[in-house]
Amino acid sequence: MTIISTTQASSLAIEQQLIDDASEWALMHGVGIKNRDGSARHCPYSLAPVSFPRATFERLQRTTPLLGKLIHALSEDHHYLQQSLNSMGKADPFFARLLELHRQIHDGKVAPRQPLLIMRTDYMDDRSHGAQVIEFNGIAAGMGPFGQLAHQLHKYIQDQWPEAYQQWGDQPQARLAENHGLEQMARGIATTARKVRNDALDHGQPVFVMVVQEQEDNVYDQHLLAVALQQHGVRTIRRTFAQLADQLSSGPNQRLLLDGVGGVDVVYLRAGYQYIDYYLEHRSETRCCHTLSQTRVFIEQHKVALNATVSQQLATSKTMQMLVTAMSATEMARWGITETEAKQIKAVLAQMKPITPANIAWLAEHGNADEWVLKNQGEGGGHAVFGDDIFTKLASLNESEYDAWALMRRLYPHERERPALTVRDNQPAVVENLISEIGLFTLHFRGEAITDHGGYAGYLIRSKPASENEGGIHSGRGVLDSLVLV
Repeated sequence: MTIISTTQASSLAIEQQLIDDASEWALMHGVGIKNRDGSARHCPYSLAPVSFPRATFERLQRTTPLLGKLIHALSEDHHYLQQSLNSMGKADPFFARLLELHRQIHDGKVAPRQPLLIMRTDYMDDRSHGAQVIEFNGIAAGMGPFGQLAHQLHKYIQDQWPEAYQQWGDQPQARLAENHGLEQMARGIATTARKVRNDALDHGQPVFVMVVQEQEDNVYDQHLLAVALQQHGVRTIRRTFAQLADQLSSGPNQRLLLDGVGGVDVVYLRAGYQYIDYYLEHRSETRCCHTLSQTRVFIEQHKVALNATVSQQLATSKTMQMLVTAMSATEMARWGITETEAKQIKAVLAQMKPITPANIAWLAEHGNADEWVLKNQGEGGGHAVFGDDIFTKLASLNESEYDAWALMRRLYPHERERPALTVRDNQPAVVENLISEIGLFTLHFRGEAITDHGGYAGYLIRSKPASENEGGIHSGRGVLDSLVLV
């Protein structure tokens, strides 16, 4: 039996009271994950924010919209997408289907859909190379609302529990970095919806359709965006691909119509990045996933603002990231990027290598597996291989599968200077080696920035123990976090 002093007992009681209070604040404000029984639990979070260099953050705020500008231009260069991703498509069945859909939409015709690029670019601040891109997220680029709410949670703790904030803050005297991601995203989408409705000479309330997965747990982040849009006068609708397959139709002048609603102005995909999103369990199909993938094609054949277009999904693939990393400033000029902008972009792109017999031999003979990560084209957690497991995975691949994978220089970010207190399922845990991943959101409509900050639209911080490879909030050991700038 462990005996603790009265002072220690009082301190523990206060700490649990704080954790209860913070977790209840999170649930009350929608920072939650839906359980299978319909109840909710709070998202895991850090009790106080992480410090980040102000100069680096401000540079990323300037650079990330340039990446959005480049990705938009790439996504509208349909011949280049087909040509450059052809080999990858032969190695990855899902992307083969996307390339097929892309040809169906664009071959010999101009698709009327209007690209709304809502992109989250994820970075780590490497100890040697500085802030470097991990990946582009062009479809289902969510958790912007959670990013803003994590900032607000830390402001609440700072005001209500100042002693604990001082104890667990990375640099508690530094100023919290403002985060208006939810507000900026809602304002940008609402502005886009009104433009589309006005162009259609349609009156009444703008309509936003969010395409969602069945029985998913990350619904509160989505509802936070919906509520913010409603406050801008936008009607919000949630539908799965299966529901839309039976509810969409065409109106005059290529207007997209939804049964019982009327004209649709914006479609935002929070689904569609994996085969299961197109699978119909109770409908017989001669070819798997054909019906629902054709629903996506149907949407693109109408004058509706859309994120993500098939083109945007292809342009934010890991293979395209690798190709962009290898581009010179002269090559980027093809898509309207100046030499100065190209230098800014190149500075944040981590080295990548294709999987070839020569590169496999080089890694085995001269490389260090701990300096690289092996990635496939998958979105979300569970698609990266580390260390000596890289050799095991490469040995299991047929050469015909190589083009679906790539090597990326592994990033080793700075660990938090002080131990951090994280909370999961209302239980605290002290983490000695917390590291953070920063995602910056950008919004572009038809290639033009649509936020108050040149396309920048807030940030998302996810932190995890340095010993953990998977840092997802839902699928890993990650926790929500926010920033103080130093």
